Amino acid sequence: MKVVIQRVKESSVTINQEVKGKTGLGLMILLGIMPEDSEEDINWLVNKIVKLRIFGDQDSVMNLSIQDVKGSFLVISQFTLYASTKKGNRPSYIKAARPEVAIPLYEKFLDKLRETSGLQVDSGEFGADMKVALINDGPVTILMDSKNKE
Repeated sequence: MKVVIQRVKESSVTINQEVKGKTGLGLMILLGIMPEDSEEDINWLVNKIVKLRIFGDQDSVMNLSIQDVKGSFLVISQFTLYASTKKGNRPSYIKAARPEVAIPLYEKFLDKLRETSGLQVDSGEFGADMKVALINDGPVTILMDSKNKE
């Protein structure tokens, strides 16, 4: 699994002119899933995300986690994180999991994030045409890959 994590002042996802999910202060997460991903990948990512100290303390030092600031999450499925641009100019997405594999893992990721963080977790809709808006705070943007644990 790959994630792009953005610290936000606010974020929202709109589907068919209706706001499906939103946050105030928190994290907007783009989540990409591969066919070989498992609950082990979910557990590793969620535990890292919840504990990431990327929010400013009283001295404006990134020392606080999302739990410390009582933030919230917006999670958006993003198969294009697995785009391959090796050949030609049209990206290939063959490394991304098909919906029958990705949807259950996406839902498990959301459940695990809720359970582990105890915070609000909103989401988009898997496979929908979504309009995502955010005010990136910092900006702070972090990439994580459960297959490359750096």
